Amino acid sequence: MKKLSLITMLAIAALSFQSCGGAKDSKEAADSTNASKDSSTMAVKDTAGVTGAHGIAVDENDAKFATAAANGGMAEVAVGQLAGEKAMNAKVKAFAAMMVTDHSKVNEELMAIAKAKNITLPSAPDEDHQKMKADLAAKPGADFDKAYVDAMIDGHKKTISLFEDAAKNCKDADLKAFAEKTLPTIKGHLTEIEGIKKGMK
Repeated sequence: MKKLSLITMLAIAALSFQSCGGAKDSKEAADSTNASKDSSTMAVKDTAGVTGAHGIAVDENDAKFATAAANGGMAEVAVGQLAGEKAMNAKVKAFAAMMVTDHSKVNEELMAIAKAKNITLPSAPDEDHQKMKADLAAKPGADFDKAYVDAMIDGHKKTISLFEDAAKNCKDADLKAFAEKTLPTIKGHLTEIEGIKKGMK
């Protein structure tokens, strides 16, 4: 019965995402699905003392870190691809290419962990990131470069905070190690983009 209700919930989440067409639903649906799996896991653990095959292998906060990290990572790649096409400044263009390469690799690592832990990740960046990309796409030339650089500085500061929290507080050893391993790369990105901003003045 639990298996049937979980399948029904997954189907409803998928349908609601398709019908709304909103990118935000993808992350929300992933968080909701993971919460349902977490509840299912707890119920199975309570009765049998073991995690069921359809349960989630991490607690809800760890799953939320994974969905937030995936959400941000997909946005970095998407906006990086946009900057690769639109940026006028050669350093900004090179930075954007690095974002696509580095965050694609990080996204793949996270997807592998999520698959092993039965964590559902969002399939697209959320509404806020989609709006940021649309706003950037509307800016011409040097205005685009400046806005992209500012967005990258702000985004990387938030991402560093997210990953530092995960490195300290994740209960799952694999997610904790992923956060610790990825932090120096993100910090390096912030240092580089701040340097590019200074050079643009």
